[in-house]
Parts: sequence; C-alpha cells; structure tokens
Amino acid sequence: MLTQASVAIDGSKFKAVNNRDKNFTRAKMERRLAQIDESVARYLSQLDTADLQEPSEAIAAKTTHLKEKLAKLASELERLKAIEKAMQASPDQQISLTDPDSRSTATSGRGSGVVGYNVQVAVDTQHHLIVTHEVTNTGSDRSQLANIASQAKEVLGADHLDVVADRGYFNSPEILACEQADISVTMPKPMTSGAKSDGRFGKQDFVYLPTEDVYRCPAGEKLTYRYTNEEDGKALRRYWTTACSCCALKARCTTGRERRITRWEYEHVLEAVQQRLDMNPQAMRMRRETAEHPFATLKMRMGATQFLMKTLPRVATEMALHALAYNLARVMNILGIQPLLAAMRA
Repeated sequence: MLTQASVAIDGSKFKAVNNRDKNFTRAKMERRLAQIDESVARYLSQLDTADLQEPSEAIAAKTTHLKEKLAKLASELERLKAIEKAMQASPDQQISLTDPDSRSTATSGRGSGVVGYNVQVAVDTQHHLIVTHEVTNTGSDRSQLANIASQAKEVLGADHLDVVADRGYFNSPEILACEQADISVTMPKPMTSGAKSDGRFGKQDFVYLPTEDVYRCPAGEKLTYRYTNEEDGKALRRYWTTACSCCALKARCTTGRERRITRWEYEHVLEAVQQRLDMNPQAMRMRRETAEHPFATLKMRMGATQFLMKTLPRVATEMALHALAYNLARVMNILGIQPLLAAMRA
C-alpha cells in the first residue's frame, strides 16, 4: 500500500501526565513568587488592622488564622525556591515534577499551552497511513523537518521522496538538508517582512536574474552584488543600487539611503520550494486532509487523559502502540479484515 513516495509531515502537542501547576518555567516561577508576595503583604496588612482593634475572641481567632496562612506561605516559598534552583540548573530553564521529560509548549490558540510532548508524523498521501513517527519534547517544529523526512524515506526504501509540510517547518538549513538527501519539500514561506507589513515593497517584489546575478526592483533598476558576509553560519550575499536616491518609488521601498537585498548562497533551494507550491496550490489542502487525519483519530481514541506513561522512552513506546493500532484499523477499513489476515499470514 505504500507504493507512492509522497508524505505529509506534521506535528501535534499531546498532554503528558503532568499537571500545568507542576510545571515551572522562569515566567511561571516569577508569577508564582509575585502572587506569594502579594498574599503576604495583604495578610500582614490585615494583621496590622487587627492589632489596632479592641481585643476580642473574634479578633484573636482571626489573628491566629492569618498567622497560619503566613506560615503556609513561608513553607510554600521555601519549596518554590528549591524548585527554582533545580529549574535554573536545567538546560532549558524548565522543570516538570511529575513527568520530568515533559515540557510546556505553546499551542495554536493564542496564549494557550500544554505540558506534554510534540509528536511528529509522516503520513502517506494516498492511504493516510503513518509511515514513521517520533516523540520529542521540543516545542517547535522548525528543527524537525529533515529528521522525520529522512526517516520516512528510509522506511519507504525510496530513492526520492516528496514531502509537504506547513510553514511552521520553514527553516533554511533543514530544507537544504532535505534537498541534499534527495527529498523535495513543498511548503509556504512565512511572511515576516517588516517592510511589507508597513506597506512597502517586500523582498518577493524584487526579481532575481540568475544569468546576471542581479535583482530587478519594482522601478526597473538592477541591484548588483556588493559583498558576502556570514551570519548564523550562513553565507549571505548583499545587493543594492545607487539609483535609490532619485527614485520616484523610494518612499514605497525603503526609509534608508538605499534598499538592500540579501541572498543566501543556497537561495535557489528555497526558490524551488516556492515554485513547487506555485505549481501545486492544492498541496496545503492535501497536507491538512492527510496529516491532520491521524492526529484527530489518535486523540479521539486516547481520550482526555492522552499519554499515560512518564518519561520520554516510555511515552515513545506508548505512542508507537497507538500508531500501530491506528495503522491496523486504517488497513482494515481499506482492505477489509480477511485480506489483511491473509497478507499477515503470507
């Protein structure tokens, strides 16, 4: 059934056996400590008020109650300080008390998050079978593309693999690694241009002319190569023209003296990704229908608790069983039970 070397890659967050209150990041710790400080100040103020009143049985009971609360807060503060020390010793400045390998990660909802794992899958585009999967505790998908795509290519035994993914995976070195492994990636590029958001021309409005190694701007001028420098391990070529100062479109292009365009030495690889998307605009719809199908089914079957095991190796084993059960049920739906049993016996 896995005859087509074409997969959709996606990631989804799965909850761990770790309550959000038992996960600490620097921001969470700061909020918790601030809450304790506010509570201590409020109780001390109430004690001062009680001291100014006439002694009575009710006042004495209230004072005792406030002192008990302050003692509990002091104990909680001591506990949090110990957790903070362990958290600061962690490589990612985060600690989970129930499942130490689980991590707090952001989800698609604004301001929302989940303490758990980021599960990566490669799903074949024809039958929606899970070709390969991996459980990670890295919140972002940006560094996962080459790894999961290479695993899928190896599982399929393909010489070449076509991969479609969403813009959350867009990472220049990852895309280059796929290209070098004979994996063709199709995905949209994130629109992060500050110029475009301010109403000015974006880089996509400048046309690269490979035969001349220049960029043609919207006004028709050519930006020529000037020099190469290195940033974050990438060789970047810089282009500009001296005609900007007298250009009628300058206000729509740049606020500086001239507009400069940066080109990565492997920019042609990224351009090929965009060209594949332009030639197949339905690729993103196909990706959603393919990769999100298994996740929806898995989460429905797992229920509200989701992962039951703790620590990454055990959670990975649990996920492997879920993926196997999903694939078996999927094949039963496609082929039927008897043909599947016959194929397994053969």
